[in-house]
Amino acid sequence: MRELTVELGERSYPIYIGQGVLNDITALFDRAKLSRKSPLLVVTDSEVAPLHLERVMALLREGGFAATSCVVPAGETSKSLAQLEGIVTTALQAGLDRSSAIVALGGGVVGDLAGFAAASFMRGIRFVQIPTTILAHDSSVGGKVAVNHPMAKNIIGAFHQPELVLFDIDLLLTLPPRQVKAGLSEVIKHGLIWDAEFTQWCDDNAERLLSLDPEALSYALYIGCKVKAIVVSQDERENDLRAILNLGHTIGHALEAVAGYGELLHGEAISIGMVGAAKLAQEFGYSEEIHEITKGLFLKYGLPVSIPPHLDTDSIMSAMMHDKKFKEGTMVYIIPMEIGKVEIRKDVTVEQVRQIVELLKGESVADVL
Repeated sequence: MRELTVELGERSYPIYIGQGVLNDITALFDRAKLSRKSPLLVVTDSEVAPLHLERVMALLREGGFAATSCVVPAGETSKSLAQLEGIVTTALQAGLDRSSAIVALGGGVVGDLAGFAAASFMRGIRFVQIPTTILAHDSSVGGKVAVNHPMAKNIIGAFHQPELVLFDIDLLLTLPPRQVKAGLSEVIKHGLIWDAEFTQWCDDNAERLLSLDPEALSYALYIGCKVKAIVVSQDERENDLRAILNLGHTIGHALEAVAGYGELLHGEAISIGMVGAAKLAQEFGYSEEIHEITKGLFLKYGLPVSIPPHLDTDSIMSAMMHDKKFKEGTMVYIIPMEIGKVEIRKDVTVEQVRQIVELLKGESVADVL
């Protein structure tokens, strides 16, 4: 088992990564001093529940924890105020109090939704992340929790750090290939923003990762979580450095919103966004090679590198206007300076981004790029 710590003073917490980690859940909960006297609420979704919920509930109850569960529909549309209300209702019915904890068992959607429920229930109770997707290696670390509004993704949210993150590799072995690829998009992102050597490792080990080789997957998740932990430890509330984690997300979030939170998975949307950011880097005088390497890497992983042509440019731009990174006619944009190094630019104009969106669209995008 690999262990990392997100260093945040009194809010510091561990990340446990490895095969079979779930078997140690009660010992790890005891290490985090979670209460056995107050009920726990396990939040999961309709896809994860049949696979893992019964086992998690059994382990918790065998360990002396009073656990109740709440199952929400799978998919991005569950990150809503309506589902939040349902979780709060279940929490009240189960008798959760200020010493209780909410356990997020699932991917990024469940983590964000359950985390926001924990942040807002009784003005904040403890919570635990048990990711069941590769993508959630990113979202489960750092304490950003939120639900969506129909006009904008993650616009209703909070910063609420978990007590621990328990990442059992065995829970990932049931993932369908499309979700594996989408999750690895965020793994690659951590290399692109921070570690050129790891980016090259991802290129060299694509086949192992796509086939869910446990050793390769454990290492990749460890490095991805390590980068996230370093960044979050330095900038918990995204005042400066943490913004680099948004590489590809400006366009990516807009694509998710316009496509209706379902046509594109999050990792697919940001792979397109990262290709766009690499192309935009040329506007600021950086090497074309950045774009070539970025695009080639995502193609190798079977991820999209162009915007579906039926998505309307005006709608995409309108969605970006509601993004938290848009202000006074310009966007805060993460631009790669080289592989493994990015900069935060606050002078990217709407017109520059529109040109990139147009460039990423259409069947001829491979010829244009």
